[in-house]
Parts: sequence; structure tokens; C-alpha cells
Amino acid sequence: MVSPGNIRLALAILVITAIIGIVAAITLKGSHQAALPEPVSRQLPQNIDMAIHSARFYEVREGRAVWELVAKKAEYDKSGDVANLSDIRMEFARTATAGAITVTAAQGTYSSKSRNVALRGKVHVVTETGVIFDTETVDYVAARSLFRTSDKVAFRQQRLTLIARGMELDVKSQKARFLKDIDAGVAGSKSHR
Repeated sequence: MVSPGNIRLALAILVITAIIGIVAAITLKGSHQAALPEPVSRQLPQNIDMAIHSARFYEVREGRAVWELVAKKAEYDKSGDVANLSDIRMEFARTATAGAITVTAAQGTYSSKSRNVALRGKVHVVTETGVIFDTETVDYVAARSLFRTSDKVAFRQQRLTLIARGMELDVKSQKARFLKDIDAGVAGSKSHR
């Protein structure tokens, strides 16, 4: 029969061997996976000079902010004076003649020279009065305070729905002009399509 002293010795050797094996496995496996992170210079495209998370851009006229643009990420190219943006929210301040406007988009570009903004991907425009526009692309022309697109636009205001190809929206007056292929309907009317 095996004595209790030999059993304790065997258990101690087994525990020590297991601990050494675990430490060796962790050390070997950890050293292969702990590669150095890629240098920042290789993470950015060649033409990008600076990348910013949670970037804010403003257009100021006569000492007042006309709009504020917030992007989750902005990559700035100094040679073209263009910032490539993602996850965009653009807010236009209320004026004496019109309410505030909020615009969201998946991505876009901001030109620091012209102050124009090109919005791309799931562009959603909402005015303070409840007017809603949805399209895939819209350009904000700063010199004219104008949104414009040649893409399909879905417009909704209360019971009115309108689908058109192409639109211009004056930010100051908040008057929209639809360009072609216009199909409109009023909810609750018999002629609504």
C-alpha cells in the first residue's frame, strides 16, 4: 500500500509541474500575439495629413455661427484643403426668418477654401417645422446658403409626401424647389398614390 507521505509528494510534484506548464504556455503564446501596433503613418492614406476624432467645424458670418458640423472622424488633406468626414451631423442655427435645420449623413467632404460641404450616404434633413427630406447625396453651397442634389428626394410634411429627382433648398428662406419627375400625394385623399 502507498503511504500518505508518498501521495502528498506525488500531488506536490503534479501541482508544480502543472503550474510550470501553464506559465510556459502563457509566456510562449503571449509573446507571439503581442505584436507592436501598426505605426500611425501606415494607418492613414498617403494624402492625409491629419486625422481627428470627434471633429467640429463652424461657419461664422458677422460674428454668428451659421452652422456647426460634427463628424465622428475627419481626415484632413492640406494639399487639397479638404476634410473627409464620417458620421456627420450638421446643425444650422435658427434665423430671424426661419427655424433650425439638422442634417445627418454617413460621410462627406468639407472644403476649407469654399466652405462647401458634400454629404453622401443616407442624407436626412429635418427642419424645425417638421419638414423631412431623405436622399443619398446633397451638396451645401456656402456662398448661396443652398442645399442641392440631382438624386431622388423623398419629401414629407404633415400629410404631404413628394418624390422628385433633384432639389434645391434655400437655407435662409427654407423654400424648396423640386426639379423633375415629381410625384406628390396627400394622405387621406382619394388621389393619393
